[in-house]
Amino acid sequence: DTSLAEVNSFSPSMPISPSSMINQYKFEDEPELRDLFITVDDPESHITAIETFITYRVVTKTSRGEFDSSEYEVRRRYQDFLWLKTKLEEAHPTLIIPPLPEKFIMKGMVERFSDEFIETRRKALHKFLNRIADHPTLTFNEDFKIFLTAQAWELSSHKKQGPGLLSRMGQTVRAVASSVRGGVKNRPEMFTEMNDYMETFSQKINVLDKIAHRIYKEEREYFNEMKEYGPIHTLWSASDADIADSLKGVASCIDKCCKATEKRMAGLSENLLPILHEYVLYSEILMGVLKRRDQIQSELDSRVDALANKKTEKDLFSEEIGKLEDKVECANNALKADWDRWKQNMQCDMRSTFTNVAANNLCYYEECLATWESFLASQTVDVHVEEDSEERP
Repeated sequence: DTSLAEVNSFSPSMPISPSSMINQYKFEDEPELRDLFITVDDPESHITAIETFITYRVVTKTSRGEFDSSEYEVRRRYQDFLWLKTKLEEAHPTLIIPPLPEKFIMKGMVERFSDEFIETRRKALHKFLNRIADHPTLTFNEDFKIFLTAQAWELSSHKKQGPGLLSRMGQTVRAVASSVRGGVKNRPEMFTEMNDYMETFSQKINVLDKIAHRIYKEEREYFNEMKEYGPIHTLWSASDADIADSLKGVASCIDKCCKATEKRMAGLSENLLPILHEYVLYSEILMGVLKRRDQIQSELDSRVDALANKKTEKDLFSEEIGKLEDKVECANNALKADWDRWKQNMQCDMRSTFTNVAANNLCYYEECLATWESFLASQTVDVHVEEDSEERP
């Protein structure tokens, strides 16, 4: 079953991610295994004649021998993170690179460069780097090390040493040629199952993402309405002395429920929405990884077909096919290991996220219920007192 019901099947030995978005990938039960700690904080605005942008401080602490120092502090902007992601994809085409927040994350919900937008992005960038740091292969990537340690001018110089235009064009042409060839003939069954799983997962996670945003929108509308009702009851109490106390009590209850609703909205925007949207992005990344694996497989298939049709140069083709077979095997093994790791972490994140949302919802409704029950109980006591006083001679 490729549905999200599979999320409920967990191994008891599987590490559970904390609910915090900032440190989602730090497993507290194995702190001694970590030798690289990264923090993204202190966002700073920069205004130039050409553009306005935000930089973030990236602080790295490590005990690894390949680093010249045990602590580094650099400033990076969003484009630098984007460069790192691109370099990781180039170096490891069949590994699952963590997603970056989009250029305009949560568009329509927050204003660009607002405090809320900047903080949401900071958390996402923090998670991006820590997911890489915790990855058994990506963490040792040389470009990742340079990103964490190089000063701005050094990083700028390193970026210019990337592949030239002709090299990039060649890669694009090969990719297009591979995709045009059609389906992969010799794709192993497990990768077909992965592809089917991701198609279903993508549909379901996108539906969940839309539902979560709709819930948040409705919650905000409800919150805005309650903010108006409280003052209305307070004004009403000033003009009707007979029920003034009751009206003030209602206004107080509405105010308490309003604050509880605001807290619940904050929990949704900080914990639920970012996690779901991250896995929407992950679904796109996984589909891209599977396509790149198929492209490598397709290149091997085309060479095998060419060898069958060639009567000369068989030795040259055989050598090339041997190299492509090794490349396909490496790609398959890398994706298999990363797939199991990603799926396990996805299940942890989903379980943790929805469990926390359910717990927060219970607390919210219990708090609101207790508020109104307390108010109604006080009103019942007042009615009994008034009735007793009327019956006395």
